[in-house]
Amino acid sequence: MKRNTLNKSSYVKLIAICCLLFAFSCKSRKPLVVNRVPVDTAAVKPVNTKAATLASIKTKQTSFNTFSGKASTKLDISGSSNNVTLNIRIQRDHKIWVSITAIAGIEVARAEITPDSILLINRLQSLYLRKPFSYVNKYAGKQVNYKTLESLLVGNAIPELLTENADFTPGNGGLTISGNLADVIFKLILGPDVRVTQTNLSNQAAGQTLQVVNGAFIQATNRVIPSQIDISSVVKDKKIQVNLHYTRADFDQPLEFPFSIPSRYSPAD
Repeated sequence: MKRNTLNKSSYVKLIAICCLLFAFSCKSRKPLVVNRVPVDTAAVKPVNTKAATLASIKTKQTSFNTFSGKASTKLDISGSSNNVTLNIRIQRDHKIWVSITAIAGIEVARAEITPDSILLINRLQSLYLRKPFSYVNKYAGKQVNYKTLESLLVGNAIPELLTENADFTPGNGGLTISGNLADVIFKLILGPDVRVTQTNLSNQAAGQTLQVVNGAFIQATNRVIPSQIDISSVVKDKKIQVNLHYTRADFDQPLEFPFSIPSRYSPAD
């Protein structure tokens, strides 16, 4: 595997990719590994069993106002591998703030993502990039939106996939939800506790696939989230592999989202 330092083009890609991904900072508690307790969705028997199952799944989704934490991260962009630390702060439904640090804890990049836009700063080369949110779709496909990012960051199911129009298949003590949504074939795999363990999205016509695998669940501020998130994205000739390991996580703490572009910075191409 090729390993090198990031050039100008790679850093722009790196920050965009990190916008898809996960980690956290600020005041945090050490995560505790938890045993995942099975949920008996069959115990509730209303007229519509799909509706009951979806209701059970939704109760297990992580609810929060703010989220912060930290993760060691390995990024592989088309064979170029880099190890960084990601710090993320989230204000639910409004903003995702990402700080990327490299060797010796030096910040090399920062990003601010909203439902409408992405603002990126490359500190090593004094560059900035301002784009609409659709810029992310170049690296993750058109199926990814802002709510998708928030959901994946905390191990939640992508909201659009929790639909009664999907097929529900029990197996291995868990459940698989699969179907087709706007030309995207999806498969959502849930464990015995109906928490998401794997998400697969595929648009063969566009040459796009996205796989997210959640593992090693931990407890953070009375919530259960995955401490290991592995992401594989392919969009035509762009291949991205991301392996995140959360070392700290916390919910609903007061957060700040500092972001400004120094006057000496130039716009990136």
